[in-house]
Amino acid sequence: MFGRFERLVAMRYLRARKGERFASIIAFFSLIGIALGVATLIIVMAVMNGFKADLMGRILGLHGDLSVYGYGQTLKDYRDATMIIRQVPGVKQAVPMTQGTVLVEAPHYSTGAELEGVDPADLKKWTALSSGIVEGSFDDVKGDDAVAIGITMAERSGAHVGSTLTILSPNGQATPFGTMPRVRRVRVAAIFDANWNDYNSNIIIMPLLASQKFLLMGDSVSLIQVNTIDPVHVQEITRRVVDMLNDPRLRVLDWTQSANGFLDAVNVEQNVMFLILTLIILVAAFNVISSLIMMVKDKTRDIAVLRTFGVSRGAVMRIFLMCGASVGVLGTVIGAILGISFSLNIERIRHVLESLTGTNLFNPEVYFLSRLPAHLIWSQVIEVIILSLVLSLLATLYPSWRAAKTDPVEALRHE
Repeated sequence: MFGRFERLVAMRYLRARKGERFASIIAFFSLIGIALGVATLIIVMAVMNGFKADLMGRILGLHGDLSVYGYGQTLKDYRDATMIIRQVPGVKQAVPMTQGTVLVEAPHYSTGAELEGVDPADLKKWTALSSGIVEGSFDDVKGDDAVAIGITMAERSGAHVGSTLTILSPNGQATPFGTMPRVRRVRVAAIFDANWNDYNSNIIIMPLLASQKFLLMGDSVSLIQVNTIDPVHVQEITRRVVDMLNDPRLRVLDWTQSANGFLDAVNVEQNVMFLILTLIILVAAFNVISSLIMMVKDKTRDIAVLRTFGVSRGAVMRIFLMCGASVGVLGTVIGAILGISFSLNIERIRHVLESLTGTNLFNPEVYFLSRLPAHLIWSQVIEVIILSLVLSLLATLYPSWRAAKTDPVEALRHE
């Protein structure tokens, strides 16, 4: 497409001589702008993808892919329902759980928390928690006075394995003096790190039977939490669970319903960020137009001389197309390398910046996660590269066309 002569002339025009450096400087800054735009877009999209995947993985791992509730009441026949759910194709695990709000007290510390009751056998199979044991063991979470707490709650309360906490439940028994809250002193048997600060700071896990007694729930549970083999197609499994249970008193909600608003918010934010950051590349593309127009203006006499030597208009247009395309392609390549390298090493870079500045750049108490996630989706990287190349090439069309339309007679008339 581009002949050797056209490549030589284009490369010559890109190398500035004395007195002709202004247009080349603008072209250089255009290249930097395109590179920064591409790199920024790749990094931001990778972080957004990582944030979405990591947070949804935490939500599904800790709260299950779907849950079975009773309409306005607890589940009394939960054992039969659990057995039925476990037989549904696609179900990996079904765990009966109790839930209740309690007040946790330690010396110089008190906070509200969510008490979750889980059978010890199911607790050991709960991968999202059992893989993050910091101290103690879930094997010791048994009896009426043993609990497991998150690492954030342990740090704030000064608790460790063997420490004693006091928990109070508003679900008390009626007395002549009113309803008296239930109080129990419990022993910390395990400390876990769920990689989700909100869970680490607000959840207390107790054996199922002990929690039923403490919350005065009798032989019932709050819900049945279900994990599936394929969370992506959880809606099909949800329909199977509903059909197998066949009980109008039960309500089945999967993560696409319970977390739908959150997913929509993340997707909208991701699309808006893509649109906003694309404008950076667009601004850099306009700089390419400016630099090429100035180059055409400076090279008007050269263009006239080339035309008188028999160079066609098409060849002149290809020369300036190559000048602009070189800036766009080189800027895109540099930006892609920077963006991919930064995304793959973003945690190391964060630690280096935190050590240099002495500040916490990613507070888990604010962002719910304990690390800065980044996940490159190569199809998105390719889309960004193609978008940058297309915008850069489109930016070269008008100046190149104007260069090809130059009349050599008019250009040389006053020379």
